[in-house]
Amino acid sequence: MFRRSGAAPHGVLNRGGGGVSFAGVDYLKIITIEPGKRSGKPCIRGMRITVSDVLEYLASGMTEAEILHDFPELTQEDLRACLAFAADRERRLFS
Repeated sequence: MFRRSGAAPHGVLNRGGGGVSFAGVDYLKIITIEPGKRSGKPCIRGMRITVSDVLEYLASGMTEAEILHDFPELTQEDLRACLAFAADRERRLFS
């Protein structure tokens, strides 16, 4: 594990102490992966809402407020965790 600290315009990744924080969001406490749920796709807090669902809503032009209105069980931190998870995955794919 490594630790990189300090502010950066694109976000900061910190690993250590068992958690992963990207841009200040410890997404491992929010994003869950269960083999029997949604075919093992990353979901939010064990619910059936996937990270890709949220990313598709955002990509289609929905605002955070609209998503939170349509899915009251979600929080703003859940949405940030989805973005942090996707950013970290992207970073690891191409590093």
